[in-house]
Amino acid sequence: MNVSYRAELVGVFGCPIDENPTVVIQEAAFRALGLNYRYLTLLVRPEGLEDAFRGMRAMNFRGINLTVPHKVEALKYVDEVAPEVELIGATNTVVNENGRLIAYNTDGKGFVSGITSRGVSLSGKRIALLGAGGAARAVAAECALAGAASIVIIGRTAEKAQAIADILNRRTACAGSVQLWNGTAKLPPCDILINCTPVGLFPDPGCPDIDYDAITADMIVQDVIPNPADTLFLKKARERGAQALNGLDMLIGQAVIGFRLWTGLDPDPKVMKQAMIAEQNQG
Repeated sequence: MNVSYRAELVGVFGCPIDENPTVVIQEAAFRALGLNYRYLTLLVRPEGLEDAFRGMRAMNFRGINLTVPHKVEALKYVDEVAPEVELIGATNTVVNENGRLIAYNTDGKGFVSGITSRGVSLSGKRIALLGAGGAARAVAAECALAGAASIVIIGRTAEKAQAIADILNRRTACAGSVQLWNGTAKLPPCDILINCTPVGLFPDPGCPDIDYDAITADMIVQDVIPNPADTLFLKKARERGAQALNGLDMLIGQAVIGFRLWTGLDPDPKVMKQAMIAEQNQG
């Protein structure tokens, strides 16, 4: 009898992490394909990140996702970075190839996949992006590569926001610029407004401190937060007539890519999305 009782381990490092729903999506896809994989949701505080990577190597994890606040710091502990990580300067997915850790970034690709699946073209668009963290880096870079004309990075830390703008200006045809976020942020003229901050992520009931009256009916407003599906940010945008898109399609898009990197197989995105919707309906 040739039976293995060892599951391939993947998961996510983050802090906070309790409300991260990725396990629901990935476990559903593993079951659908009959794969003996387990996805672990792991609380890793910033001071423990290096040890967490040592543990990942020691326990032969197949890979890991990274969320707040680890997407940039994690680059210190990998052996190789994919081209998009070199461009973006942040990672959200690591693959263990026989002990060699390779960093990828699926956030931006997942975002572009999600928003274009809704019939939205990024070509020639003016984008205002709230936040300057790891997710913002990835989304900005991939939107630029998808043809956005300009991206204004609205951030509270000038250095972080400027670093993203510099990447866009040096490495893409998109015009990157910075608006410092002091108090209530004024929105520049834009076609698409994207929240790349964790503000509003459950259990936080809040929303980014911006001038919501500047949102107009001809704008597309996208939140990258998948939980809750309908954030206060999106509700305020919808009240002003804007097309409001939640973070579920982005979550599914990046999860599909991560699944493929870990397993070499293509998951069914419908299975993933249905599992997530069922989970949200239970709440």
